[in-house]
Amino acid sequence: MRSLIFVFTLFLAGLAAAQENFSFDVVIYGGTSSAVTAAVQAQKMGHSVVMVSPDRHLGGLSAGGLGFTDSGNTSTIGGLAREFYRRVYTEYQKPETWKWQKVETYANHGQGTKAMIHADQTMWIFEPHVAEKVFNEWVAEMKIPVFREELLDRENGVEMKDGKIAAFKTLSGKRFEGKMFIDATYEGDLMAAAGVSYTLGRESNDQYGEKWNGNQIGTLHHGHWFKTDISPYRVEGDPSSGLCRWVDDSQPGVKGAADKRIQAYCYRLCMTDCPENRIPFAKPENYDPQDYELLRRVLASGWREAFQKFDRIPNLKTDTNNHGPFSMDFIGQNYEYPEASYERRAEILRAHRDYQMGLLYFLANDPGVPEDVRSKMSKWGLAKDEFPETGGWPHQIYVREARRLLGEYVVTENDCFGRPPVPAQGNGVGSVGMGSYWLDSHNVRRYVKPDGFVQNEGDIGVSPKGAYAIDYHALTPKKGECANLLVPVCVSASHIAFGSIRMEPVFMILGQSSATAACLSIDENCAVQDLPYAKLAERLEADGQILTRK
Repeated sequence: MRSLIFVFTLFLAGLAAAQENFSFDVVIYGGTSSAVTAAVQAQKMGHSVVMVSPDRHLGGLSAGGLGFTDSGNTSTIGGLAREFYRRVYTEYQKPETWKWQKVETYANHGQGTKAMIHADQTMWIFEPHVAEKVFNEWVAEMKIPVFREELLDRENGVEMKDGKIAAFKTLSGKRFEGKMFIDATYEGDLMAAAGVSYTLGRESNDQYGEKWNGNQIGTLHHGHWFKTDISPYRVEGDPSSGLCRWVDDSQPGVKGAADKRIQAYCYRLCMTDCPENRIPFAKPENYDPQDYELLRRVLASGWREAFQKFDRIPNLKTDTNNHGPFSMDFIGQNYEYPEASYERRAEILRAHRDYQMGLLYFLANDPGVPEDVRSKMSKWGLAKDEFPETGGWPHQIYVREARRLLGEYVVTENDCFGRPPVPAQGNGVGSVGMGSYWLDSHNVRRYVKPDGFVQNEGDIGVSPKGAYAIDYHALTPKKGECANLLVPVCVSASHIAFGSIRMEPVFMILGQSSATAACLSIDENCAVQDLPYAKLAERLEADGQILTRK
């Protein structure tokens, strides 16, 4: 398979050298897991397809550190998404995959499911490099052209004609014509450049008749809040000394009110306590222990949950996520990211990396950290055999939320809780996949309460009534805005509903469904908004998609 990838790469290199204009039936912008399933589906349906990826590595977050899959109800995951987890299972049946531990010593724990289910031949928990290997081999097997590190010209690169995208250009000068386009990025850059309607931030609860949207002042879910009184000031108890770093100076505001804040990002780190495979935590060049003063105070109060989200994946590694009042999430420091230039995004990503690197170094080395915490943290490090190009650091940050399409239909918590939609949600037609994960938003800010102590705001964790349908019109722009674009990642959903949808298995499901709709729309010679739903549903079900509750 490795030789197949090499030969196909040489073919692409020759193709790129020969011409700078390319034409395909379906053009996918993105390198995420959703982009891969979309490309595979289009190829299976007999249409020419290309992946134009702004990234070097395929698979997005599934190959970028999130190996402890947010799977929700796995019975709702069908089609190509399930095939991905079966391909991962196949990799873990090979003895050579278990390099650092024996398979029988692996605890086999997942989120609400076993990591490895032999009866179904699925593996829900995995290492980043295994996921990337699966994605790369799948694309090569299907002979799908992939152009990597091709950034969309967001200012002048999208050519519109008669209400459709005719083509787009990348900053390298390549031009991609297509009959149908799919924006499978986390940021929604293509849809924004095409001029379709989208939104950012949190809607008010009044807009769609919701409870868990907007400002969530006083809502304290999970464990990601300050459980004891912690002073937010540089000199404890002295407001005149100024605020500690990363504390917002905004007023608490009104519960349920709209704003433009988005939930925090972090890198999902692949760490290990295997000495032979461990890279000790390095001090970033701009390290300043004052960045972590609030964490020192939390630890001094007796808090000891710092290691709770070191979730085990195979080979003595972790998928390390945020946990607690001051942790991996760089709260409030990502607001600019969705709309920022490429250069500004790179600065924001570097700041997030430095923050997390500094946090790890602080916990392992700072004399103000209790010795029991320092001693335990010092046994951990980044995994040498993951992300070798960047010294063990993930190539993909967790963009939990960026732009969101305002499409023909808006999925809200009403859908998640089995309530009837309100008129403001628009016109739905039927399911193209299901969500089932908790309505889950990470914190959006850290502020000062009226009593003078610090608190976090925005973290939500509410269980849906059950698995729920994601409407096809949540993937399509409003009628008349763009007739040949589908958006399977930055879907049309309210902030809190997106908090459930935004899981990698769901993105893979919606990628396949978007490609199916794109190909059928070509066959029917119609706008994506006008595609007969019955025809779409018939093909989706034939290809293993699960559209309704069992």
